Amino acid sequence: MVKTSEVQQGRAMLSDRQLHEFKTLLKERFSDLREEIRQELLRSDEQHYIDLAGQVHDLEEESVADLLVDLNLAILDLHIEEIREIDASLIRIAKGSYGVCVDCSAAIVPERLNAYPTARRCTPCQSAYEHLHLGPEGHTL
Repeated sequence: MVKTSEVQQGRAMLSDRQLHEFKTLLKERFSDLREEIRQELLRSDEQHYIDLAGQVHDLEEESVADLLVDLNLAILDLHIEEIREIDASLIRIAKGSYGVCVDCSAAIVPERLNAYPTARRCTPCQSAYEHLHLGPEGHTL
């Protein structure tokens, strides 16, 4: 658990103006993602891919139709996960712990937050986390 003095140290790296800018950026991205999800759901309601699947004549066409449906679902999953990360970041801003590493309580440098506003860890802790959780091979398909 992050101690109050450590949170204050972490916040010291971010000015009130920077926090406001990150909060605005996160809220705008949240709204954009909600709209993208809404539009994708509306498109899927049109049953375009279901119609395409009903018109297939062989296994190759069926595979393409299935791939398109799976791709759209994967994109929705990514958007939903990003919304969860944004929501968690907004909660950290409200609690005063935004910009503080969840592992070591060090301040996350503004440059990292500019590149990845939902960052929960400082760069060294993120590297260690990825090394432990991804293993030496990294991502695989």
